[in-house]
Amino acid sequence: MSLKLNPEAREIYRSIRDEIAKKLLLRGSEAFLDEFSPTNNSEEIAGRQAYLRENLQRVKPEIGEFIEKVRPIHFRREYLHDRILIVDEGEVKKAEALGLCAVSTDPADAGDYPLVLSTVGYGIDVELTPTQITPELYIQPLWENRDTLEALAKIAELIGEKSIAPELLKQLSGIKTTMDRLSTIEQLEEILHEKERELNEKVSERLEQFSLTLRGKELLEFLSELKSGDYGAIFRHFSSVENEILEMIREVEEELGKTLGTPVEIFSREELYPVSVPPEKVELIREELTRDFKVEMYLKSRELAEKVRPLIPMLKQEIRDVYRLDFLRAVKLFAEGFSFPELGANGIAFLRGRHIFIENPQPVSYVIGEKPHWFSVEGSEKVLDEKVVILTGANSGGKTSLLELLTQIAILTHMGLPVPAERAGVSILDEVFFFRRKRSTYGAGAFETALNGFVKALRSEGRKLILIDEFEAITEPGAAVKIIGELLKVAHERGFYVVIVSHLGEDLKKELPFARVDGIEARGLDEGLNLIVDRQPAFGKLGKSTPELIVERLARKKRGKEKEIFERILKAFKNG
Repeated sequence: MSLKLNPEAREIYRSIRDEIAKKLLLRGSEAFLDEFSPTNNSEEIAGRQAYLRENLQRVKPEIGEFIEKVRPIHFRREYLHDRILIVDEGEVKKAEALGLCAVSTDPADAGDYPLVLSTVGYGIDVELTPTQITPELYIQPLWENRDTLEALAKIAELIGEKSIAPELLKQLSGIKTTMDRLSTIEQLEEILHEKERELNEKVSERLEQFSLTLRGKELLEFLSELKSGDYGAIFRHFSSVENEILEMIREVEEELGKTLGTPVEIFSREELYPVSVPPEKVELIREELTRDFKVEMYLKSRELAEKVRPLIPMLKQEIRDVYRLDFLRAVKLFAEGFSFPELGANGIAFLRGRHIFIENPQPVSYVIGEKPHWFSVEGSEKVLDEKVVILTGANSGGKTSLLELLTQIAILTHMGLPVPAERAGVSILDEVFFFRRKRSTYGAGAFETALNGFVKALRSEGRKLILIDEFEAITEPGAAVKIIGELLKVAHERGFYVVIVSHLGEDLKKELPFARVDGIEARGLDEGLNLIVDRQPAFGKLGKSTPELIVERLARKKRGKEKEIFERILKAFKNG
């Protein structure tokens, strides 16, 4: 069963979860974080602790740079429009049920399909299986995710495990040349236009190198032809230049043929300057290259798919394991310096606990319920295994922060995670209630709401931790003593663990002999007139409040008449 949390305690749980989630590198890893939601099953908690103890040590600091490169690899059964499957009448139903491509019994329907597959000896012979009809659907996702495969191989090396990724990468190396051709097809226009530009530059340079010697009527005719834009006039007078340019074109087309993997003739032999590639020729070349690529890719993929398909389940599991490893990495970062709590204690105790969300917090040691043998803290001899504690003391002294820390440690324990303390022991609980003081809420309505909440926390049996922050702030002090007193008596009778922050410690102690009163004290002012507060509670000692120190600070800061008034108030404190 899950650990029950009231709204304020649940808010702290969400803050903890969000803090861990922020450290995840992959979205899918949150599913593993959710597997560690708070539970009251002691065996489950112990099992989680054992799992984390064993596996957190496998997480190396450098592993994160490879985890973030991992992406899910999706193998989808898709309908491909570039092929047709020719079958006999008895196979039509089975072939169409595969839903992979067009199906026909008539070879005449093959038309302009780049790929013609068949079970009747027409086109490429196949069996009616996905790996034979659409093998690319197994190979292309792997090719497109080579970065993921390389990251998987590196991760496995770092954690000392075997990976299927190196074998897959080895198999994929067989289609590199084919996939390079696809890249060439995708860049075809850029390649052709670049060659066109280079060729025109060469022709232009050659034309600049020759000179003409013409006389009389020849010169006039030549100039007239040039003026009309007839550059052919140059070549009629100088056929040797024309032959040179034709040779340049032949050489460039030969280079293109090697690049494209097929002979090409794309430049006009009629208009030699400027040279250009007709758009229709670009499309014809693209269609021819694409058709050749599809056939080659199909044949190579078919060969590889038979080897690769059995490895895919192992690959999927390996990727899933990376998500779990990402979760472990996030927990390790979050829980740096934390320790696993001991389970089965009769209460909550911890040494040098540190609030998760306070920067550079003062470590605090505390105990509710049975004091462990290892809890050796100054003044702890006054701890008599009390389950009900009244926490008193200075304003802004850390009382609320201590309640939050208690909640954090309780929740993390029930998640199976380490807690922010050097050592801790935590009782397995059924419910955690944290009643945070609502600073902006006062009046009868607020009092009624708060009282209802407290009573609900007390009404049923079970193992409970109840933390209350200044209930008296929403009602009169006299009434608060009576109400809090009765509530704590009920809690004591039912064996609940309770810490209540109150400025009424002296009055409540008279009413509740079974309760311990601890105090956080302000010890003075520093050179900057800031309060010096020891946030470590003194066990069994009423905490002094801070009004006198605040008055002293103001008396030392002010000037003139204001200073006189504050000094008079301070004198009243000292005389009182």
